[in-house]
Amino acid sequence: MVVAVALAAPPLFVELGRAPFDDPGEGQHAEVARELLQSGDPFALTLGGVSYVDKPPLLYALMALAFAGVGASEGTARAVPAAAALAAVGATAWLGARVLGARAGFVAGAALLTSAGFFAFGRYVRPETLFAAALAWGFTLVLTGLSDARRARVVAGLTAFGVAALAKDPLGVVAPLLTLGAALTLARRERPIGRWLPWPGVVLVALFGFGWWTLVEWRTPGFVRYMVVDNHLLNAFGARRLPDEDVPLTAGEFLAVALLGAAPWALAAGAALWAFVRRRAWRRVPELPWTALALWIGVILIGTMLSSFRLPHYGLPVYFAIALFAARGWEEQGGRGLAAAHALLFGALALACGLLATTAGAHLMKSVLGATDVAARKSAVAGQAAPLPAVSAFRPLLIATALAFAAGALALGAWAAAFRRLGRRARHAAPFIVVTTMLLVLPSVASALALVASHRAVRGVGLELARRAAPEDLVVHEGPIENSGALEWYSGRRAVIVDGRRSVLAFGALRPEARDVFWERARLRDVWLGGRRVWVVSVRAPERSVVAGLPGARLVTAGGGRWLWVNEPP
Repeated sequence: MVVAVALAAPPLFVELGRAPFDDPGEGQHAEVARELLQSGDPFALTLGGVSYVDKPPLLYALMALAFAGVGASEGTARAVPAAAALAAVGATAWLGARVLGARAGFVAGAALLTSAGFFAFGRYVRPETLFAAALAWGFTLVLTGLSDARRARVVAGLTAFGVAALAKDPLGVVAPLLTLGAALTLARRERPIGRWLPWPGVVLVALFGFGWWTLVEWRTPGFVRYMVVDNHLLNAFGARRLPDEDVPLTAGEFLAVALLGAAPWALAAGAALWAFVRRRAWRRVPELPWTALALWIGVILIGTMLSSFRLPHYGLPVYFAIALFAARGWEEQGGRGLAAAHALLFGALALACGLLATTAGAHLMKSVLGATDVAARKSAVAGQAAPLPAVSAFRPLLIATALAFAAGALALGAWAAAFRRLGRRARHAAPFIVVTTMLLVLPSVASALALVASHRAVRGVGLELARRAAPEDLVVHEGPIENSGALEWYSGRRAVIVDGRRSVLAFGALRPEARDVFWERARLRDVWLGGRRVWVVSVRAPERSVVAGLPGARLVTAGGGRWLWVNEPP
């Protein structure tokens, strides 16, 4: 575990602050944390001063503490999910070492780190990595606690599930407990229930997982009904009354993105899972941890595919289980066949990256980015500016990635060809070649994240607004404020919102204190013509913007997919 964590730290933490916040994406979460630092109230979160209840407070509380300790910055904000990713790698490596041995434990932890989807979210300000880390520790502690008859460890694991709910969603409590119950039932070890659901753990999981609901409902009446009915039940059927602008993936797109994010480890994991199912191994008590992990993969992937609402990061909670099955696959079937399959996969990926780097691959590259990037999908539907850089900007990264995959394919091919002549230790080298190949790919993933963030950040417009706007001027944001979530962070100015009720603030917009934050176009027009200087930050193209119908609008600057307008002559 220690070696896996030591390996993971540099790629996760190096140059975390080199790019501005990605907007839409990171900015809103960083701004919520900054406002929490000012208010000190984690049970009344706000974004732009409006009640924000779509996510629990753990991520924001941890970021606010980090801001208070070392200062508010992009690097400080991203250090919180990076630390969570490090914790998830540690949990995965520890559980892998317990069930497979030290070498396989390292491979499992390294596999999680080098899963491109997991690594990307480990350097990105969102609650998903905290959620995944808490789930990984929950399963690790409960499964090893049951194996060793350590009641305190089981209690700690249940508490970790409560922390998962506090990080993102109450499903972090419900889904793992159902999974564990099903695994124990298949092994005929579900009784006594108190062995895997000891009462102190039940109390703690309820306190951490649902206690905050009571406090938030007390501070923000209507929250529970909104979360249970609208944000979960109706959302699963695509029938929300208060929707935001997110555009779901199809079931096939979701599965493809989830497996792509876990590549190449999904290949060895799939082989191990198939062997596990073929042997009906769930009937054997020693296989209980693997039964639970296999069920967890199925619950999340199949459950999400059956839902009407799917986003790319919904597959992230299963990546630690895929990494563990991948390590098992290499231990059980890690001969020439699996190595040759990985060599072919790396060769295909090298060829694909090479083709994507050409002009002919530009259209396909746009399709790939459009499927994996939430902001790209919703911007296309909402008619906003293209939120991604030109494909040509990714070309150096694609070439570097192609070379890394090509080197990996050659190394694995050579290893497989020489397999019969290798010594005993050398025969275990193949997964380490895969790890090394993916470590060479990670810098390109980090650079791609920074490139996208720099391209669509609100920082440029925000700093221009901070330089030009006088204290008495009015600042307006056209469109949901989360599309420019870091506007207040960079400009120091709080905006009123026009055409922004279809938003993560849809619930908060209904509260009395939000009445003067969400404006109708008529009210903006009256102020625009009333002699007061008005600045409009818009994510809408000029021909679709509210300013198209306002006389005397002057474009001050444009950048990051935004336009800054003012109602005064040059």
